[in-house]
Amino acid sequence: MTWALVAHGGAGAIARGQLSPEQEAAYRDAMGVAAEAGAAVLRAGGSAMDAVEAAVHVLEDDPLFNAGRGAAFTAEGRNELDASIMDGRTLGAGAVAGVTTTRHPISAARAVIEGSAHVMLGGEGADAFARSQGLEQVDPIYFFTERRWRALEKGLAKLGLPIPPRPVGAPEDASGKAALVHEEGKHGTVGVVALDSEGNVAAGTSTGGSSAKRWGRVGDSPIIGAGTYASNKGCAVSCTGAGEYFIRLGVAHEINALVQHKGLSLQAAANHVVQDDLTALGGEGGVIAVAPDGQMAWSFNTSGMYRARIADGQPLVVGVYKDDP
Repeated sequence: MTWALVAHGGAGAIARGQLSPEQEAAYRDAMGVAAEAGAAVLRAGGSAMDAVEAAVHVLEDDPLFNAGRGAAFTAEGRNELDASIMDGRTLGAGAVAGVTTTRHPISAARAVIEGSAHVMLGGEGADAFARSQGLEQVDPIYFFTERRWRALEKGLAKLGLPIPPRPVGAPEDASGKAALVHEEGKHGTVGVVALDSEGNVAAGTSTGGSSAKRWGRVGDSPIIGAGTYASNKGCAVSCTGAGEYFIRLGVAHEINALVQHKGLSLQAAANHVVQDDLTALGGEGGVIAVAPDGQMAWSFNTSGMYRARIADGQPLVVGVYKDDP
């Protein structure tokens, strides 16, 4: 196996009967498109970092997912986006939190590695840095989707909090995808891990965070070691779930440590951290992972996780429910 890629589009309350046939088909198709975008890079001899970025771009641009266009709203009615990426060859890592105008947060995270001496940038400074690096900027209304706005209204009403004014210029749903978006709870994130033909691994994660989040809340997605980690000595991991629990356990790094230092298989390491440690702490979510020897794995303790894997000489496999292959 010379290359491999695994992608996720969020874990959560995704059980049979909760998705309409049209919803299920839309999510399966979208996961396949993203995986194939990354695979195209790897087939051409591209790097794991390039493959991760390319595949995450597809997911960030798809309003079905809680990342980029389609991100959840804060209690103030804003889209605040987080992302991180890590290069397993060099341990180079970059992250951004709370960006509001950068179209592709995953690219901003990568630019932190290549254009700064830092690992994490936040808020207005992160967007200013992205602009300085020539990354595409958009009006914040670009990220608006009707379904996520309705979810915000519902969530704030339940909390007894005021509903902010609808953003000026907010578009009606022209794509027809609003009705297909499934509210997966607080676990919506996208991520990709890849192994390239040079034997290098990389991981990237991007999210809009939890709906109705307050006070500048940041979850695990932009935190290296919690939501994202990659090392050629162990594996590459991207996480999705209730971020506070993933931060407390350092889930992504913990899986790498079990592979690197304990010699566990990739699947055994992922299962131990997710099914045992995370579950015992009361956290919900899942992970995807890939190792330099071509092992691929995913593990989740929710009813479903949007996911896909593809490798050299192996067909594309897409899963949604717990009992999918």
